[in-house]
This record gives sequence, C-alpha cells and structure tokens, in this order.
Amino acid sequence: MTIRVLLADDHTLMREGLRALLAANPGIAVVAEVGDGREALRCAEELKPDVLVMDISMPGLNGIEAAQLVRARCPQTQIVMLSMHSSTEHLFRALRAGALGYVLKESAATEVISAVKAVHAGQRYLSPALREAAAATPERAGPLESLSVRERQVLQLVVEGKSSAAIARIVHLSPKTVETYRSRLMKKLGVPDVPSLVKFAIQHGLTPPA
Repeated sequence: MTIRVLLADDHTLMREGLRALLAANPGIAVVAEVGDGREALRCAEELKPDVLVMDISMPGLNGIEAAQLVRARCPQTQIVMLSMHSSTEHLFRALRAGALGYVLKESAATEVISAVKAVHAGQRYLSPALREAAAATPERAGPLESLSVRERQVLQLVVEGKSSAAIARIVHLSPKTVETYRSRLMKKLGVPDVPSLVKFAIQHGLTPPA
C-alpha cells in the first residue's frame, strides 16, 4: 500500500528536497506541499493524507498549533515534525501536540523515509540524537504551557509584525481585546517589550527567524 504524504515547510528548497527524496521511494507518494500551518491544516482536511511531514516553525500557524488541529480533525493522519531545535522542550511540546515522529532537519535526508514508514505503522520515531535525551529527561511544562490557545495565536501574529487591528480581523475579536490578550501573555511570559517577545518566539519555535 502506498503511503500518502503531505509536506509542510516554509522553505521552498527544503520542501523540494524532501519531495524528491520521498518520491524516489516506490512505497510513498507526495500528494501536496504547502508553506504554512494554515495551508497544512486545510490540505490535511481536504486530502486526508496518511502522514503529514511538517516544520515546527512556520508563519501564520506554527507546526505545534497546526499539529493539535490536524490530530483533532484528521485523526487518521500521523505527523512527523521537522525541526532545527534539538531541545527536549521542543520535542515534548511536539509529542504533546500529537506528533508521532520528530526529525532534526540536519538529519532529515537520511531519516525522513524511516520516520514516515514508522509513524504510518503507528510507531514513534525520534531522531537518534534525541532518543537518549528524551529517555533521560523528565517531561516538564515549558513557559508556553501557561498560555491559552488564543494567547498563543495572538502571540504568533504579534511577532509576525501584524497590528492589533489586523490581528483583530484575523481572529474575529476587537482590537481592544487583542491588546488585552497581548498584555496578558507578555505578563505571563515575563517579557517587557515586543522585540523581546519576537526573540522568545523564535527561541521556542513559534515562528521562523526573519
């Protein structure tokens, strides 16, 4: 049986490389490729792929938030998260969001096919560099766990440079309510200003570096 794969990564060269690699395997078919989390969710709902291979840091809707939505709406789709982040915090966040695989981008060329096949069979796949650390590190809630889903959504849009008015249109709230969410999430995270918030978001894989 052919494994149907959806690719989601905001870096075009990365997507093209992964597509070529996966397409060369006779048991795998790439059904679509997208560049952000919202498109990944839309395509997952439309195409019902067996596996979604997705970058953790993307604009619009990051991989963590997208994974939670995909798993809720498309439970038959297994997720392999791609990331340049090797910290256990990122790993545990991805697993809690519903990812069954976690592959470091630096080793994606040699691991992604094995990861796709493993998660399709219902087995967890972690990059070898992470397995020992994951087993030895107790899972702890990171700072983002203190935020609500709406606060994380506003956070991502703020760090992408959108105004309160623009965010309000996207999330269907008033600008004043958006500003309240922004103040609340910055207080929770102990972040004094927007530049510090951007740095925090990049460090925690919410948004890709500019």
